[in-house]
Amino acid sequence: MSLSLKKTPMPEQDAIERGHNFKEVTLGYSEEQALIEAARCLQCKTAPCRQGCPVGVDIPGFIGKLKTGDVAGASEVLKGYNGLPAVCGRVCPQEEQCEKYCVLAKKGEAVGIGRLERYTADTARHQAVPQEEAAPAAADAQKVAVIGSGPAGLTAAGEMAKRGYKVTVFEALHRPGGVLVYGIPEFRLPKDEVVQVEIDALRKLGVDIEVNVVIGQTYTIDELMEEEGFEAVFIATGAGLPHFMGIPGEQYNGVYSANEFLTRCNLMKAYRFPECATPIHVGRRVAVVGGGNVAMDAARTALRLGAEKVYIVYRRSEAELPARLEEVHHAKEEGVDFQLLNNPVEILGDDEGWVRQLRCIRMTLGEPDASGRRRPEAVPGSEFELDVDTVIMAIGQGPNPLVQQTTKGLDVNRRGNIVADAETGATSREGVFAGGDVVTGAATVILAMGAGKKAAAAMDEYLQNKRK
Repeated sequence: MSLSLKKTPMPEQDAIERGHNFKEVTLGYSEEQALIEAARCLQCKTAPCRQGCPVGVDIPGFIGKLKTGDVAGASEVLKGYNGLPAVCGRVCPQEEQCEKYCVLAKKGEAVGIGRLERYTADTARHQAVPQEEAAPAAADAQKVAVIGSGPAGLTAAGEMAKRGYKVTVFEALHRPGGVLVYGIPEFRLPKDEVVQVEIDALRKLGVDIEVNVVIGQTYTIDELMEEEGFEAVFIATGAGLPHFMGIPGEQYNGVYSANEFLTRCNLMKAYRFPECATPIHVGRRVAVVGGGNVAMDAARTALRLGAEKVYIVYRRSEAELPARLEEVHHAKEEGVDFQLLNNPVEILGDDEGWVRQLRCIRMTLGEPDASGRRRPEAVPGSEFELDVDTVIMAIGQGPNPLVQQTTKGLDVNRRGNIVADAETGATSREGVFAGGDVVTGAATVILAMGAGKKAAAAMDEYLQNKRK
């Protein structure tokens, strides 16, 4: 039988139907589909796919187990490298990472590594495959604090618990998970059956998670180290401070940051109002400003909340959209209107202070800028208005400055990101490490996990040396 150069298609909900519910869009492989896709893997001895994985998963190893139907074995291989495989199988940009280096991608489509990772994690969960449990930390085990329970923090916490440290994660919100629970919609990443299960697996490793604790207010880092006995601290507070454009009219009712909009819907379950107590206003016509994954999430969420028309307003062309191709494809299928090469210049409101229009100017692409993308330039006299009653700004976010401002001697850059060594996460403060979006700016889940894994190894070395 000849080797197929095409990926096994992923089943998904009908576009019209899913546009009105928050159930997961992609449905996952069946056993038959997973075995067909696993059979495409060439089991390359050099494993070029691994160079694209920030946490170094043994990709041929877990797929090789799947080929024989050994889901438990595949899960064991995966979990040895990645503490959140069901999450990563859903939200990682595999096409730009592991799959980019797949040998099959040279002549056709790469092996669906992410899809197989998801299948492995989901099937192991459904079959109740036993999960790894660590022995309780020794009475004299050194204490490690992790600030933030997003992907970087959870990864570092799990790695340190496996090494025998007594780990406590401090989370400012009422539920752990960071961006996994407040930022990514339910229809892409189910919270209870996926995120919570993987967090519970970390608890079985001995990780203690304390919620509603705001470091910088409840405790400072100095207090954690000097009074609470923590010998190392890992800062993984992410990038949750929204950016706005600074254009006239951003004060009107009906203007959201994507951060607030998605947090209300995802973490606070506004999509289930009034069953859940958080309300949210979504008008008939919504404009989402931005072209990344967050913009796609906000636009698709607005549709599901009942908006009749949703626009993506982005100043560059489709070729420059930073969102994953899959997310753009799904948004188009669901009816999102892409207003490309357009840039907002003003939000217009009515006499009662509510949004009524978004004034935009048409753009053209000039020479490449520092990012390598062609610079958008305004076309004089090309202004026009979109009739909308909601505007959602999804143009990026930065780090919350609270930890940085309350920690003496902690170096930050001009954007407020913590300065940390790329390989170790070490900061300017002894015993304090940092990683993920608070260092790099907003990036991907798996890159944050990679930073957490590197920092854990460095913290382990630091603490071992400290005891000598």
